[in-house]
Amino acid sequence: MFNSVILEVAIGIIFLFGLVSMICSAIREGIEAITKTRAAYLERGIRELLHDRDAQNVAKSFFEHPMINSLFTADYTPGKNTKQPGLLDLGKRLPSYIPSKNFALALMDIAARGSKNNAVSSDPNAVEMSIASIRANILNIQNIPVQRAMLTALDTAQGDLDRLQQNLEKWFDSSMDRVSGWYKRSTQWILFIIGLVVAVGLNINTIKIADYLFRNDDARKLIVAQAENASKDATFTQQSYDQAKANLDALQLPIGWANGINPEPDHSNSVFWNGFFIYLLGWLLTAFAATLGAPFWFDMLNKIMVIRGTVKPSEKSPEEGSEDRQNDKPNTVTIQLAGANGVDGTHVIKPSNGNGVKPAPQEGAVMDPESDVDTCVLETEGITSDEDLPQAEGGISK
Repeated sequence: MFNSVILEVAIGIIFLFGLVSMICSAIREGIEAITKTRAAYLERGIRELLHDRDAQNVAKSFFEHPMINSLFTADYTPGKNTKQPGLLDLGKRLPSYIPSKNFALALMDIAARGSKNNAVSSDPNAVEMSIASIRANILNIQNIPVQRAMLTALDTAQGDLDRLQQNLEKWFDSSMDRVSGWYKRSTQWILFIIGLVVAVGLNINTIKIADYLFRNDDARKLIVAQAENASKDATFTQQSYDQAKANLDALQLPIGWANGINPEPDHSNSVFWNGFFIYLLGWLLTAFAATLGAPFWFDMLNKIMVIRGTVKPSEKSPEEGSEDRQNDKPNTVTIQLAGANGVDGTHVIKPSNGNGVKPAPQEGAVMDPESDVDTCVLETEGITSDEDLPQAEGGISK
């Protein structure tokens, strides 16, 4: 079982990982604001969905449709990457989010009225969008795979236009799950690179810090107290870069390059422990932790705090004795009997055993006539007999 010191070291490392993850995430969001990679992934995913990787027909018509073009401020320019986007592809002024309802309505309108934005398609007397008009003019899509998908959605709608829209929305959402997977994997790689740069730049060596916390009681108790306060704050993971960096500096850990490669003096003569490999491994652990994100680490912190709360009381107070062991001895009642000249003897009444068996009478004991009923044995020591008692005086007055 882990003792309290190991648990406190684990709490300190998890709290450190949470702060580093917030710093790396803030840097990642800053890069995303410049590159708009999310928009590039969305545009590439829609071209894949519409089977138009070069954006020559239906994909181009889709992004130029008023329901979609109103979501961004510039003319549509297809991305140069016809394969999966790179880590830092530029999204330019493309939209970072398209509602599924806009997707379905734009595609239905293209099928019913055509892809051109002109006076004919915008005339009040233009073809009304309905199940019949979409099926009749489906060739306006100019893309065989998408036409086939539209016909499937029409058939399963069973003549209901709203159900057709829902079918197209589900088609779009399922495809966006794939795009989200692309973006999540690329984000993890970017966070790993950022985490490695931060770990090396600030010299955040997980192995050395864990050893320092294990040996330094004051530093360990300080970081545990800060972690406990953070676990009670639901908004702690929403800190900015400056706030997270300030909290990291307040931990007073051996971080940084002020004293060379090892801010905290080593007491080990091991070449391996003081060599470059141990630093590289510690930096890699820090970088890998940054890819998991601050919410993961603070959720883990709350769980460790619960474990610590259940282990700590048993270390402070001994176990209470069992009630069964406390009541092992039978109760004994001693009655003092007064004779003529004071206390002449005692009666000791012992109960029966727990299993209902009467105890055997001792030598010289006087059996109670009712002992067969109440299972008690009457023991006497020096009891005055009836013949030796003084004669009673007085009587009943008339």
